[in-house]
Amino acid sequence: MTADVIARARAGDGDAFRVLIDPHRRELQLHCYRMMGSFQDAEDALQDTLLDAWQGLAAFEGRASLRTWLYRIATNRCLNARRSASRRPAQAWNVPGVEPPEHTRLGEVVWLEPFPDALLDGASVEPPGPDARYERTESISLSFVTALQLLPPRQVAVLILRDVLGFHASEVADMLDATVESVNSALKRARAGLQGRYPPPADRAPAPAADSPAEEAIVAKFVSAWESADVDSVVALLTDDVFVSMPPMPFEYEGRDLVSRFVDSIFRAGRRFDLAPTRANGQPAFGTYLHGPDGDSHGVGLFVLTLSGDRICAMTRFENSVLPWFGLRRSRPRRS
Repeated sequence: MTADVIARARAGDGDAFRVLIDPHRRELQLHCYRMMGSFQDAEDALQDTLLDAWQGLAAFEGRASLRTWLYRIATNRCLNARRSASRRPAQAWNVPGVEPPEHTRLGEVVWLEPFPDALLDGASVEPPGPDARYERTESISLSFVTALQLLPPRQVAVLILRDVLGFHASEVADMLDATVESVNSALKRARAGLQGRYPPPADRAPAPAADSPAEEAIVAKFVSAWESADVDSVVALLTDDVFVSMPPMPFEYEGRDLVSRFVDSIFRAGRRFDLAPTRANGQPAFGTYLHGPDGDSHGVGLFVLTLSGDRICAMTRFENSVLPWFGLRRSRPRRS
């Protein structure tokens, strides 16, 4: 970044502005996603952030880095959105012909949406600061992002800026127009709140590395079992405490026995699927295509798997509107 580029951007040069902003666009998008829990809401917040930056560039004095200044704008945009926006409402059960078992509970974060791994490239312009507590893989996981949504907005902002991105307390205080003492207090409360909603499972095996032979093996078994409607083989891959959710439908299922009955209800209805592999939130994911009477398979959703060792400990199903974000078509010829 040079003074000349900033001067040209301040004078209205759109190309110069893009030179300044583009290196930070992906990481700002990811920041907004963590704050909002919704890919669409994050996109809206990002666009508002870029507009504010364009219109307010004259106010950038260079006392902090351009990156820090952009995070200040993005964080406050997300805070305003979380305080004022009405979240996406829960939907009724909408799977034709399937009568599911009684659910364990109703989930609160029905606005949750997946984040495509393809957009994670370039989302780490700078490594997290030395105070960061979470690796990127953990801090983008669906379980972590879900837990964040249950905290008060200001606590979410402080925890992300401090424990995920590693900004100093004084930098966060400046971003939020707060004192260092209030930032530290909010961080303490956020950590306690997150611990209650996102307790690290001490006895759970870590997930295998992305694209490792271990991950590929369990993914291949799942695809084979699901596409052949083999309930027993699906259930054999699950942990005892496996968890299933399906936002924006609020129904949640916990435990192998109940999830087994849930999976059985889908296959007993005669539904048969092809799966198209992709990745979301650092986790294996699949576009789910239902066999249709016309000879094609029609996209009905996206599955995201959470792995623990050589087992699946969570399955999250999203509606088919997310498929284009992953470069997946709404329908495709059925595989023979």
